[in-house]
Parts: sequence; structure tokens; C-alpha cells
Amino acid sequence: MTLLVCGVVGGAVLAAAAFPSAALVGTVVGDATSWYVDLPRDLKAAQNQQTSYVYAADGKTLITTFYDQNRHDVGLSDIAPVMQQAMVAAEDTRFYQHGGVDVRSLLRALVSDAGSGRAAQGASTLTMQYVRNVLKNDPTLTPQQRQDATASTPTRKLQEIRYAGALEKKLSKGEILDRYLNIAYFGNGAYGIDAASESYFNKPASQLTLAEAALLAGLVQSPDVYNPVGGDRAAALGRRSYVLDAMAKMKFIPVGLAAATKAEPLTLHPVQQPNDCTASAGGQHDWGFFCDYFLRWWDAQPQFGTTVADRQQLLKQGGYTIVTSLDPNTQAAAQQQSLSIYGYNNPRALPMAVVQPGTGRVTAMAVNRHYSLDANPQGRNYPNTVNQLVAGGGGVTGYQAGSTFKLFTMLAALSAGRPLNTSFNVRSPFVTQWPASGPGSCDGYWCPVDANPGSMGGNRTMWGGYGRSVNTYFVWLEEQVGPQNAVAMAKRLGITFRAPSDAALAAQPDSWGSFTLGVTDTTPLDLANAYATVAAGGTYCAPLPVTSITDAAGHRVPAADPACRRAVSADVAAAAADAARCPVGQQSAYGKCDGATAPDVSTILGSRPVAGKTGSSDNGATETFVGFTPQLAAAGMATNPDNPQDYLDVGTSAQVNRAVASTLATALRGQPYLNFPRPSNEIALGGSG
Repeated sequence: MTLLVCGVVGGAVLAAAAFPSAALVGTVVGDATSWYVDLPRDLKAAQNQQTSYVYAADGKTLITTFYDQNRHDVGLSDIAPVMQQAMVAAEDTRFYQHGGVDVRSLLRALVSDAGSGRAAQGASTLTMQYVRNVLKNDPTLTPQQRQDATASTPTRKLQEIRYAGALEKKLSKGEILDRYLNIAYFGNGAYGIDAASESYFNKPASQLTLAEAALLAGLVQSPDVYNPVGGDRAAALGRRSYVLDAMAKMKFIPVGLAAATKAEPLTLHPVQQPNDCTASAGGQHDWGFFCDYFLRWWDAQPQFGTTVADRQQLLKQGGYTIVTSLDPNTQAAAQQQSLSIYGYNNPRALPMAVVQPGTGRVTAMAVNRHYSLDANPQGRNYPNTVNQLVAGGGGVTGYQAGSTFKLFTMLAALSAGRPLNTSFNVRSPFVTQWPASGPGSCDGYWCPVDANPGSMGGNRTMWGGYGRSVNTYFVWLEEQVGPQNAVAMAKRLGITFRAPSDAALAAQPDSWGSFTLGVTDTTPLDLANAYATVAAGGTYCAPLPVTSITDAAGHRVPAADPACRRAVSADVAAAAADAARCPVGQQSAYGKCDGATAPDVSTILGSRPVAGKTGSSDNGATETFVGFTPQLAAAGMATNPDNPQDYLDVGTSAQVNRAVASTLATALRGQPYLNFPRPSNEIALGGSG
């Protein structure tokens, strides 16, 4: 009935006022219901751009957020009632009486503006303001349509009126108010009431006080001018007083309470919402490398869009809640251990990664660098960098891992039916079948040597060869099974050949005899995950930085599920793990370990079953250690990322061993001691035991 009156009275008044376009108001509002079917999609079903939140594994510790507009939609029940009242008092005192169009205000504004050729000003209801906000942000509309949505013309106003009337026929007042509070801009980069509450007061909208609610409600009219953080504080307080008086006039609050609240000082707790990986929450600059890896992982997931640009847009606008696999305690331990060897201002680095066997979930990524775009002194690349030093990519190919690659030759041999007790009478140098010239060649053939022939020579098996890291044993073993099979095994366990020269050799590996000595670049993450495959009984799981993802509607997204496959048999994995007990000073299930390159690891882990492997590249350019238990695998690599000819100090290998072992010890504190499975007699002894 109100809408009908609006049409009749409005037509008469406006005709007399020589404002012919407004005479259409009665007709427009009168058939509003029929126009509901023509509403833009976003007016029918609210689809605001929303912030995506990225948390650590505990689901509570915020790592960062991603957004184009800092907004987090909440239901009306999560908005303090006093905030709802304040907004109505500030913007639309007759909100609960009108049907989307406030007839009194509209006619008053139309008459005052008659003959000006402009749309009526000062007559917009909350519903009409909501319509305007949706249309100017609707991604399905063209830029011109979005511009027209806020143009000061009678046509735009009439459309706004018609849409508002249609919405009021279909939505309750509570639904409209909730939508409005979630879409309005409150200044300081905050869209929607929950983001505004966090931005100004560091609290959720459900906890707003009367003074805080009145201040926020007052900002909507002119968010930048009234912004008390970067704008006019006096003007903001003036608007707060106006809202409090309006609330008292509407009998939302007593007059005395309004007066007392107006006298309260302005108390703010402004918080800048982090955005992207260079702005991790709480200043955790070391978490940025993990965040960067998560972002690269997200960009590679086709379920989030057909292009990288589409996927990034969805992350910044989709309102996802992402619980990552980053364990703050493990991350802190890894970071501390990395810094115990090299400080932030050292050109050398110790990147480290920790992975969970059986899921591939990455629990830590540490390095003695700040993940930051800040400038470095004297043109250096440290201490600030966004280069992915832990996982590789973006031009970072990794670092030589030395003898840790002997694992792949051993797995290839075991898979081919050669048992752990396969013996070879080691001699150094060992003349191979592969032609070579220059240093390291003997009569035209490549002939590697052992670092300590005295302790490495003699009759060796996989146990002793692995424990003492005998180069010539594993070159001989690779010669028996073929380099192509060792390379294929590395690929099967997730080793990526990022350097073009390595990729070319991996494509034609038949003569790549030095592969088993770890001459190719790799990363701590690839290496930790490869060894995690052995720890998981031969099940390879792609590295995964998340444990759960839910969309804005609360629906679970399956992209967070582990992607696993069988890489080697359980018995082959058990045999490899049994041999890997030797380098760390523990004993194999068959009592065959007779030498160790990292016995201090067993000391640090105590009686907890652990396995692993050391690795050194030529001249000590890199020092690597990979350690694993049935629950966790970790890899650390000491190097100078910018200068491979910066040869490391004597003793660095032992430091890296201790750093990785100490990280595992901390991460596993309180967890049960799990044993490695015993390999079969056949794969261990070839059926002879």
C-alpha cells in the first residue's frame, strides 16, 4: 500500500515540479515483484568478495590472508545487536517501516531537487544503498554498467528503487541488514563489519561495544574523511555523537547512556590485515618461504581455475579457510637450528624441510633468511629475499646433495632383485665402463675414488657401503643396474631436475655414471620427501602444504587430500631403511652395520629408531644430511646459494647432521617410538640366511 501511495503521490507532486522522469516512481515500485526475476545474480544471492585466511596446522595461528577487498562475511547472529541498531540509526531510521523505499524522504528529496535534472539526493534507504554497493562491485557487469550503478541520474535512481522494492518482497529485514553490513565500506581498507571491527578494534563484530559500534556506523557516510586512523579524528567523534543521538531518538538506548558514551575517549586498537606472503601475521618472516610454497602449490591446482590468474583471483576473493600443514613448533625448531649454523647476515645458508611420511604434508620450511622484499645492503641477496631457497622454483634449481643420492641406486638394485648382502671387493680408484677424459679418468675411462680408501676398502655390502658412504661400491652397483634405472627411481620418488643441464642428462641417462654421487641439483624439500617415501613403506605422496580447505559456504574442498601412490614395494623400502640405520650409528635388523658417517645423530635421538644419510659435494661446496623416522623426514643442506665455489668449513657436515637431528628430536617430542619394519630374509640375504 505504501508503494502504491508513493506512486500516486509521487507522480502528482513531481509532475507539478516539472520533474517528469520521477513520475515513473509509482509504476516502477508498484510492479517491483515482477522485476525480481530480472535482478542481477549478485542481488539474488549475495556473492561478496571475501578474504581467504591461511592458518598453521593448529587451525588457530594465522599465517597470512589473501584478498582484493579485506572482507569476511558473517551472519547477523555474529554481529553485536548494538551494531545493528547503530547502523539503522545512522543510515535509515525508518528501515523497519518502509518497503525498500522511504516515501517521505524520497518525496522530500524529489521536490527539493525538482528541475535540477539530477536524481533525488539524501533519500537512499539501507536497501537502496545495498543495491548500489552490489551493482558497483558485480563482476558479471561491464565496467560501464558498474559505473552507471553509481551515476547521479534519474535513470539510475529509478532502477535502484525498483531493485530495492523487489528485494524487500523476497528478503526479510534481518537478511537485508546482514547483507548491507557485510558489503559496506568502513574505511582503512576494511569491507564489511567483521573486517572493520578487526581493523579498528582488533576484535570480532560480535564483541563491539556501544561506543565502537556508533563510531563504525558513522564511518559509512564518508569512510575516508571520517577514518579515525588516517583521517579526521574530531570528525569521526562528531559522527559517533550523531549516531548515539539518533539511537536515543529511536529509543534503542536511553538518553543518559547516549550522553555518557559520547563522553568516552576514542580508543582504537588498529590492526593492519596481512596480505600475501611478504606480510605474514605477527612478523613471522621465516614463515614466508612456506607461504610462498603454498601459493605456488595453489597456483598449480586446476580445480581452482583454468589459468594461474583465475586461481589467484579465487584465492583473493573466494573466502577460503585454509589450514596448512605448517607446525609452528617444528618450524621454530628448524629455524633455530638453521640459525645456529649461519646467521641472517651470512652469505651461506642452511635451508631445511620437514615432511610427514604417508601424507607428504610439509610441516616446516626454514632457512636463515627473511622472506621480504626489503632492500639488502651493498647489493647483496641476503638477509632479505623471496627466492624459494627451500623448495626450489622461480630460477632456484637447488644444490648438489652428494652421497644422499646413493639411496636411488640402492632402491633400483633392491627392486631388481639384488639383496642387501650384495658384495663387492672395493678398490679405489674404480675403473668404470664409461669413457672419460681429463681429471678423474684412467686410460680413457671414468674412475672415481673413495674419500678414505683405508676405511672404505675391502669386501662391502649395501649395509657397509651405505654406512661408510663408499663411492666406488655404489658406482659399481649403479653399473650393474644401469644409471637409467637409478635416475628413473629418483624421478619416481619425486626428484625434479630443474637445472637445464641436469634435465638433459636425465633425459638420456645411460652413461650418467656419476649420478649416484649426487652431482645433480636438488632441494631440501625434494630430498626430504624422497626419503619420506622409504619411511612410509614405499608409498610416495606428493608434497602437500595443506591439511584442510573449506570454501566460504563451509564446504570441504578435496584438494587438501594427499595424493599418494606405490613407488617401491614395502619390502624394498624396509630393506633400504634397514641399510639407512647404518650411517646414523644404529644397527640394522640383521646386525650388519659396521660403520657410520653421522653417529652423533643416534646420540641426539637416543633410543628412538632413526635412519638417514650424509652427503658432501666436491671440495665441500655443499654438506647435506637427511634423517627420517616412521613419523617424520627432514633434510638440511648447507651451501652458498649465490656462489657454488664458496667451499664450506671443515666440520660443517657434523653441524648439519646435528641441526637436522635436533629438529627431528624436538618435532617428535612426546610422540611414540616406532620401529622400522624388518625386511625379509630374501631381500636382505638373498635367501641364504
